Amino acid sequence: MKYFLAIIGGGPAGYTAAEKASKQGKQVVLFEQNALGGTCLNVGCIPTKTLLYSAKQYYNAVHADKYGVKAEGVTFDYTKIAQRKNKVVRKLVAGIKQKLNNECCTVVTGVAEVVSRTDEQVIIACNGEQYEAENLLICTGSSNFVPPIPGVKDNEAVWDSTQALAAQTLPASMIIVGGGVIGMEFATLYHELGVPVTVIEAMPAILPNLDQDVVAILREKYEKAGIRIMTDTKVMSLDGNKVTAQPAEGDAITLEAEHILISVGRRANMQGLEALTDMEINRGIVVNDMMQTNLKNVYAAGDVTGKIMLAHVASRQAEVAVGHMLKRIPVQRIAYNAIPSVVYTNPEIASVGMLEKDLADIPHEVRKMPMTFSGRFVAENEGETGLCKMIVDTKHNTVLGVHMIGNPCSEFVAAASFAVRMGYTVEEFEQVVFPHPTVSEILKEIL
Repeated sequence: MKYFLAIIGGGPAGYTAAEKASKQGKQVVLFEQNALGGTCLNVGCIPTKTLLYSAKQYYNAVHADKYGVKAEGVTFDYTKIAQRKNKVVRKLVAGIKQKLNNECCTVVTGVAEVVSRTDEQVIIACNGEQYEAENLLICTGSSNFVPPIPGVKDNEAVWDSTQALAAQTLPASMIIVGGGVIGMEFATLYHELGVPVTVIEAMPAILPNLDQDVVAILREKYEKAGIRIMTDTKVMSLDGNKVTAQPAEGDAITLEAEHILISVGRRANMQGLEALTDMEINRGIVVNDMMQTNLKNVYAAGDVTGKIMLAHVASRQAEVAVGHMLKRIPVQRIAYNAIPSVVYTNPEIASVGMLEKDLADIPHEVRKMPMTFSGRFVAENEGETGLCKMIVDTKHNTVLGVHMIGNPCSEFVAAASFAVRMGYTVEEFEQVVFPHPTVSEILKEIL
């Protein structure tokens, strides 16, 4: 059988593309070497958030007296927390399998390799069989990057995020190398379950790609709570469970913990694509607005493109790629300026649009407001202040960016995304009716 579309990788990009194309009656073959759902579902977004939710439940119970509730002798069972995480993953993987269970979609479990390509067909080998397709969509994702730090390789004390998620017991103490999104979410998990945590970040600030007014609030809270955060500090070497770090100023110091979590970023997976010798690569597969590579019938979506490594971006990229293959006119391009991002710390951080530091050449106004201007926030976040920050283009009076810290801002950042994506003016956004009482009303108040 000759397929319309062959997809390598069954993560958010791959399974979204398979579902969209097969529902249009196109024959699709999807190759996945591990489990459907990819990194996000199996060893990323979903298991991390499941563990974080359990940690938050424990943390809230311990601090329930703030709300006039007394809970004595509160404990947790990390083995059961981990088991629940596995149950959630299994349930969602089964849901994806069900979505792809149709007569037009074939799922093949195994390592796929591109054998050859012409403008008319691509041949892929998997499990000793060859498959022919008109189009190829590469969704091979990314893997944890292991920095060339002496002592990291073959060190039993060192974990990556996958190993941390697989653990059935908590470490006695943890050093986290990398203060990005993954690092700070794990710092939240371990701290809220009582594990001493140290975060080491080479950049001058944690979460360096986010609004630093928002980040400063998180850092202050976490340091007061007992998380040690060392920025502008490079890890020089590891010796077992000992870390030698060099601050930008001062002498090198040695830190020790039961485990060291390395979370310094991810790199695109390019294995199995060696036959595509003419494909343009630059920190990932280079694609145009329609997710098409420089090879006519080869597309790429998700982390492998090296763009924004988020599951919801991967899904949208897949939709655009399939739309272009099916010649759906017009296919809407991806508005990368309106991609929301969330850090599931406690409190949460949510952001969309441009950062203040990137607006030197654009006339703009910065509006800031504590989240306490929302009655619902005050009712549910005792002792917290939070922040909502909006950036407005003063020439066109449009919303350029919104950056927030405070629970549950992840649940309504999409409203800000609409405003940025559609180019809402302040006057247009003011006409949107927000339900009362909700924390989302902060977006109305700040206008």
